[in-house]
Amino acid sequence: EGRGTSVPGPLRLTPFSTTTTSFSDLRTRWTALDSLLCGAFAGAVAKTVIAPLDRTKIIFQVSSNRFSAKEAFRLIYCTYMKDGLLGLWRGNSATMVRVMPYAAIQFCSHEQYKKHLGGYYGYQGKALPPVPRLLAGSLAGTTAAMMAVTAKEMYSNIMHVFVRISQEEGVRTLYRGFTPTILGVIPYAGITFFTYETLKKLHTEKTKRSHPYPYERLAFGACAGLIGQSASYPLDVVRRRMQTAGVTGSSYVTVLGTMREIITREGVVHGLYKGLSMNWVKGPIAVGISFTTFDITHSLLFKLHQMSYFTH
Repeated sequence: EGRGTSVPGPLRLTPFSTTTTSFSDLRTRWTALDSLLCGAFAGAVAKTVIAPLDRTKIIFQVSSNRFSAKEAFRLIYCTYMKDGLLGLWRGNSATMVRVMPYAAIQFCSHEQYKKHLGGYYGYQGKALPPVPRLLAGSLAGTTAAMMAVTAKEMYSNIMHVFVRISQEEGVRTLYRGFTPTILGVIPYAGITFFTYETLKKLHTEKTKRSHPYPYERLAFGACAGLIGQSASYPLDVVRRRMQTAGVTGSSYVTVLGTMREIITREGVVHGLYKGLSMNWVKGPIAVGISFTTFDITHSLLFKLHQMSYFTH
C-alpha cells in the first residue's frame, strides 16, 4: 500500500525530460547577458576593494618621484589625514564608469571566444587546449580595450572628466595611450585568463571536482594576476604617462618615445617597473576577487534561471 503512493513519481519524469532541451535553449539565450552583468559586478567589486592602493600606484606612475613601500604608505596616510577615509576612494565613481563596461565586455567576450574556439577545435563544452586557451584570453582583453579605453583616473569625479576634456583637451584625449593599452592587454589578458583556466583544469583533474571552492578560486585568480601583471607592467606605466600627459604637462606622444624618455630619466627598474611591488599586493587581490565573483555570481544566476524555469 505504501509503495502504491509512489507510483506517480515516474510520471513526473516525462515532462522533465521533454523540457530539458528547452531549458538548454533558454540557458544559451541568457548566457551572454548573464556574463555581461556578472562581469560588470565582478569588476566593480574588485576595483573598489583595491581602490586606495590603485590610486596610490597611479600617482607614482605618472610622476618622476621614486617609489618605495614607505613612501606609498606615507601617501596613503597623508591622504587619510587630509581628506578622511573616503578620500582614499576619491575618483572611484569615474573609475567605475570605465571598469564596469570593460569588465563586462571582457568576461562576456571571453565566454563567447571559449565557446567558438571550442567548437572550432572540437572541444565544445570542454577545457580548451593551451594555445586556444591563451588566444581566448588575449582576444577578450583586446575586445574590451578597443571598446572601453578612456583616460579618467586623474580626475576627481565623472562630471569633471567630461567638462575638462571638452573645454581643455579635446576628444582625442579619450584615446591617448590606446596603442600601449592594446599592446599591454594582449599578454596581460591572455596570460591571466590562461593561468586561471589552466589551474582550474588541473584542479579538476586532480580532485575530480568540477567546481573549486571559493578560496581555491581566489588562489587561482591571485596567481593569474601576479603572473599577468608582472609580464605587462612596463606597458601599463607607458600608458599611464601618455594618458595623463595633458594633466602633468609632459609631452609623451609615442610608445617607444615615452619608454625611451622614462628609461633615460628614471632607469629601467625605477622607471618602467615603478610601483610593481604594490601591484604584487593589489593585483592578485583584485584578479582573485574578480574571477571568483564572476564565477560565483554566474553560477548563482544559472541556478536562479533553472529554478524559475522549472517553477513555471
